[in-house]
Amino acid sequence: MNGRIIAIANQKGGVGKTTTTLNLGVALSKLNKKVLLIDFDPQSDLTVSLGYYDVDNIPSVANLMEASISDRYINIKDVILHHKENIDLIPANLDLSAVSLSLVSAMSREYTLKNCLKDVRKDYDYILIDCNPSLDMLTLNALSCADKVIIPVQSQYLAAKAMTQLMGTISRVKRQINPNLEVSGILLTLIDERTKLSKETCVTLQEKYSNLIKIFDTKIPSAIKVAEATKVGKSIFNYEPKNKVALAYMNFAKEVVKDNGKSRKQNAPTLIR
Repeated sequence: MNGRIIAIANQKGGVGKTTTTLNLGVALSKLNKKVLLIDFDPQSDLTVSLGYYDVDNIPSVANLMEASISDRYINIKDVILHHKENIDLIPANLDLSAVSLSLVSAMSREYTLKNCLKDVRKDYDYILIDCNPSLDMLTLNALSCADKVIIPVQSQYLAAKAMTQLMGTISRVKRQINPNLEVSGILLTLIDERTKLSKETCVTLQEKYSNLIKIFDTKIPSAIKVAEATKVGKSIFNYEPKNKVALAYMNFAKEVVKDNGKSRKQNAPTLIR
């Protein structure tokens, strides 16, 4: 049985996509799921966050994409890194930017990543794609092979307005390329429980959008320990397992497992008014 592919996407930067991909992946692993993470951002933040600092001298997702575009064979298992926290990673580097340009003129360009993953999808329960903060050909590739999309949204005033373009793109991909694509839901991130504004924003988002798109029950708090963990190449579970963020991501992983294929139907153009 093929593993579930989940794209972690939002064209707005700084909303916690990489942090969510990393810590959701480790949490799923702790729930006895076999997990593959894909760094699909040329900035390679996910790769570095896992302690792989020499990104220019390791095989990457760019090598896989280049081989697929030019119809050359490359063994995807030679690109997968096995991390000590019991997750696997396909890393990224700046070469992915060049690949993004090459995709514009490539045959079946939307399916390049999907073709790269076909030989290993059966080996994992979950494949999580850390998308870059842009609605470009890379994000289109991620959405074209994904079963689900999780949208991290920072709890700030009018933060959901940034989802308009993304929801439109998801809607078009679903109609034209990947009819099985569904929005799993919105994950509220970087919540500062000390501020009244953060709490009010969460309430507003729940009231205004929960009837249109699922908002996960779990909310991810902001914590300096997350940045500290990233700096030393660890998940929050490895760095400080009793931290409130670790507990939140474990709860979120349980929600993701429970969700298991059921989402509400979305009408993307009417999501933001």
